[in-house]
Amino acid sequence: MKATVPGRLVHRAAVAETLITGRRRVGADRFALSVQWPHVHPVYVYVSPGRTAYEPLLVAETVRRCGALLAHAEYGVPLDGRFVLHGLRVAVPRPGHLAVEAAPALPAAPVVGVTVTPRRHRGGRPDALTCAADVRLGGERVATVHLDVSWTRESVYRRLRGGRTAGAVPVAPLPPALPPAAVGRALPADVALAPPGPAGRLRLRVDTAHPVFFDHPLDHVPGMLLLEAAGQAARVCTAGRRSPVSFHASFRRYAELDRPVRVEVCDDGRTVLQVRALQGESTVFECAVEVAEP
Repeated sequence: MKATVPGRLVHRAAVAETLITGRRRVGADRFALSVQWPHVHPVYVYVSPGRTAYEPLLVAETVRRCGALLAHAEYGVPLDGRFVLHGLRVAVPRPGHLAVEAAPALPAAPVVGVTVTPRRHRGGRPDALTCAADVRLGGERVATVHLDVSWTRESVYRRLRGGRTAGAVPVAPLPPALPPAAVGRALPADVALAPPGPAGRLRLRVDTAHPVFFDHPLDHVPGMLLLEAAGQAARVCTAGRRSPVSFHASFRRYAELDRPVRVEVCDDGRTVLQVRALQGESTVFECAVEVAEP
């Protein structure tokens, strides 16, 4: 196992969740990053009879961490800068390339090529960037990712959040979970959705003790939990017959911890499902999820 980069550079506390082992510059605003993926993972490795595969959201999370590392290490973003995820696209053209080998001798070691476009320069430093990433595993391109993030100073973030902090914000009660098999998970703790209510709408489960989505304290619902809920909703909507292979997401506003989040899915019978997450009447998140037979 290779040593990973310092967790603070990718906003992770657990070493096992850091994933990135190194980086090098290969051109103007172009980088190659080395990665290690785990053989097993409660969220990002899908296990079913006869099939074990990395989830597309592992690819997305990998590139999200690449973006944080590059922002800090290459573009001078302070470590206390608060990141805001605006948009994320991940596409897996050949899902079979994400299969996990039955008895791998070594951890999967993708190489991520990233082209960065810094935006909105202030004082000589960017305060936002986009990352266009090409993810290769064993020499094969397995996915492409597009990431759009910005960041702000801690003092500005606190004003924007109106005094909400991870320790002070109450958390809405955790509703019961859908059966894990219905969403492609092994354990109830990894289920992001509650059973449909009277109106047939799903509800987001926000467990602030979850070791992946809340690797460190947060004052809002993390974007990766919303993406996971979108993927699980797609599996529910297709009765497990199809699995997510791409996500095209927009994050509209912060999803608060102390208010219920309902999840709506529009399925027109095609291969792309439209998923929305709402608090009250406000949309906090939208995502087009493409599905295919596993």
